[in-house]
Amino acid sequence: MTPAAQPPFSLYPELDATALGAFVSALESGDVTGLPPARAAEVAEARALAVFTRGKVTGADGDLLDAALWRHTGAQPRPMIVMPSPWTSLGWLAYAVQATLFAARGYNVLAYSTRGFAGSEGQVDVAGPLDVADGSRALDHLIERSTGPVTKIGFLGDSYGSGISQLVAAHDTRVDAVVALSTWGDLGEAFYENSTRHVAAVKALLKAAAKARLSPQTQSVFDNVLTGSDVRGTLRWAEVRSPFTHIKELNRRQVPVFFSHAWHETLFPANQTLRMFNELTGPKRLALSIGDHSGPEMSGVLGLPNRIWTDAHRWFDHHLKGIDNGIDDEGQFIGEVMWSKTLEPRPTWPSVTEQLQRLHLADGGELGPEAEAGWTATVLCGMDTPATVADKVVESGYAEMAGRPKVYLTEDIDRTVAAVWTAEPAAETVRLRGTPRLRVTYRAANPGSTFVAYLFEVAPDGTAHLVTHAPYSDLESPPDSLISADIELQATAYDVPRGHRLMLVIDARDPFYADANLPRATLAFTSPEATPSYLDLPLG
Repeated sequence: MTPAAQPPFSLYPELDATALGAFVSALESGDVTGLPPARAAEVAEARALAVFTRGKVTGADGDLLDAALWRHTGAQPRPMIVMPSPWTSLGWLAYAVQATLFAARGYNVLAYSTRGFAGSEGQVDVAGPLDVADGSRALDHLIERSTGPVTKIGFLGDSYGSGISQLVAAHDTRVDAVVALSTWGDLGEAFYENSTRHVAAVKALLKAAAKARLSPQTQSVFDNVLTGSDVRGTLRWAEVRSPFTHIKELNRRQVPVFFSHAWHETLFPANQTLRMFNELTGPKRLALSIGDHSGPEMSGVLGLPNRIWTDAHRWFDHHLKGIDNGIDDEGQFIGEVMWSKTLEPRPTWPSVTEQLQRLHLADGGELGPEAEAGWTATVLCGMDTPATVADKVVESGYAEMAGRPKVYLTEDIDRTVAAVWTAEPAAETVRLRGTPRLRVTYRAANPGSTFVAYLFEVAPDGTAHLVTHAPYSDLESPPDSLISADIELQATAYDVPRGHRLMLVIDARDPFYADANLPRATLAFTSPEATPSYLDLPLG
């Protein structure tokens, strides 16, 4: 008996191509038979206001890009939005509902499939110069087909389309505002966090692009990340494709940018996007939410009520239409607290953290207020432990959003292959807000070493939830040298309940990351008197 064919891997597992196709067919024909009432009403409203057509945009090098256009008739001035597609074989179809909602609000909209994906010609350039040129060509196409004057222009993208949107805005002075959902700021840092290769993320990108046409350079770069080859060449390639590289132009023109992101993002970890956000000097807003890549905004892509997309509409209404809807008065940052889902607005990202609490790594596995030197905690390499980032890229985030975060059994963490430090039970709720920082010293017997640090919240029964984590690799120190690692764990907003403990776990292997250790080697963690090992907790 032949086994059933596995569905292709998608970074957007909740997207239903059949339902989206039916929605688009109804936009074209007006026949809403079979559509849910809410979608049927959206089709009817959009058709009464705008004309929907499919077509082709002539992109860079003459490549034809599959596109869809929502265009109003009449000669009155009107704003417009261009939407480059996510990293999916669905192409622009992923935006069908949201583009229709924007059209109903008075925008002319063009959504297109990025080169190499879906029905678009060319090869995947990963937000390179060809993609930037395509974005400007798509804008030309939309302007040429607008019957009245164009007032202001926005670019909006989710995931892959978000990076392209930022880069087009940096290069094309016609762009007045950006919405970048589940985005990146520094692609090199996303691929090589603390010199550690994100192999699970790259494998997920390759699987999701199984039907796409990758350029030879793109395939080579992804292969190099997986094998550890030509790191410098990959970083040069990534630099051009990083909005952070072009931030001076965004700041010179004070382009308003709205970001959304997830705390437990496994493709583009939040800290590199936060660094980009902090350096922007124009109007800006960031929403950080429970979940993983594209999860917090996904219900809005499906047409359901969604606060991320609501704010995206309000962002463009304010910055493209000039509507005084109060979004600029609500603060630059809003965070969703794990696991209560409480929303906390703050004036700025730095204002999230009000003070730091330093806990020292001490002998006997204690995490406490006093520095202690002279101890050693040895970790055996090559062995995995129950302490891991997540079970699956992207998909684990949906369980978190549903209120079912992964439960870790701390008693199953083998202390011979992991070093563990535990704090005293919290006397009152500990409000972690911001970016924890870890300084730790260790001795590696061999050249090349990797560790992953995890911060857990542990209940009295020993079960735990992951607060945050970060990997670290040293690829240059000589054998048997003492290595000092000073790293940021990924940012968080987490309430540790009274009576629960914080636990720091360090092991030498995680399937999400490349491992520079030799099998059966050891990492000996310690705390020199001159440079004690500690964990700084941001409190808010």
